[in-house]
Amino acid sequence: MSTMRGVLALAVFSQGVLGGLYPGLSTANHTCSLVEPVLSCSSCAQPGLVDTCCAETYGGLILQTQFWNTYTGLESTGQLLPKDSWTIHGLWPDFCNGSYTQYCDLKRQYDPFPSPNTTTGTADGTPVPAWTGAPISDFIKKFAKYDLLAFMNKYWLGLNQPSWVLWAHEFSKHATCFSSFDTECYGPAYAEHSEVTDFFETVISYYQALPTWKWLAEGGVKPSNRTAYSVSQIQGALKHKFGKLPYIGCSGPKFNETAAGKGSLDNGYTVLSEMWYYYHVRGRVQRVDGVPVDVSGKATSCATSKGAVWYYERTPHSVAR
Repeated sequence: MSTMRGVLALAVFSQGVLGGLYPGLSTANHTCSLVEPVLSCSSCAQPGLVDTCCAETYGGLILQTQFWNTYTGLESTGQLLPKDSWTIHGLWPDFCNGSYTQYCDLKRQYDPFPSPNTTTGTADGTPVPAWTGAPISDFIKKFAKYDLLAFMNKYWLGLNQPSWVLWAHEFSKHATCFSSFDTECYGPAYAEHSEVTDFFETVISYYQALPTWKWLAEGGVKPSNRTAYSVSQIQGALKHKFGKLPYIGCSGPKFNETAAGKGSLDNGYTVLSEMWYYYHVRGRVQRVDGVPVDVSGKATSCATSKGAVWYYERTPHSVAR
């Protein structure tokens, strides 16, 4: 560890006492441009060795997740899917072993329908109270980031719920578990909710580097109500572009519950619906300096039989013109 990094780390952990992922973290001396970026999940990415605001030390395996939905359920309100694009699900900080936690700071819980409704997802976990205040979109308006709000309304859409509910869920459940989004990292002049817009901008930056629709199309995989695909073809198209294997999520009926899969032992799902791209990151996650890594754990929930996966076209009236 460099002398500069050691001095700054010592200063950070010896000043002030505030709440967050690391109690006792100071609001001072988080000038991340002064320290060499440390790769998350490396031996150096440990509290006490680095400034936790400048390196991801809590959840170092970062997932940028996306949805493929064919409708929103709120078309009558103008909530329409973008043309030729997957939509944002979120940005998640898993632990380096692939496990994860959630709702790490209940003081910043803005989710009106927390899921799960305890911090552990079990009955003996700390209850997560439902948010009853203003929509999280109001926090964006407070900072006059109307361009950000417009982008989110176009590419970060809820299913059968207003999009802001999804945004609130993603921030409350996941952003609060990143060390670099702790409020102490924003200094003694921290403006309330500034880390909320910072998180949303960061998610979008990762998403923009991952054009799933384009990558699949270039690999010969396009939405179709007539042609099904093999998950291996989907994996090949994405690994060719991303460099590593993402998690490919499917929903809908299991293959052996369909007429095509009758008698098969393949109990994977048959409707393509989600993608998770994995990274380690250099420095704080806001730098958007990710190192792609292969999926952690099971690579897909989809059926693996040939031609078993449907990548359905979107409902025409659900797509923005």
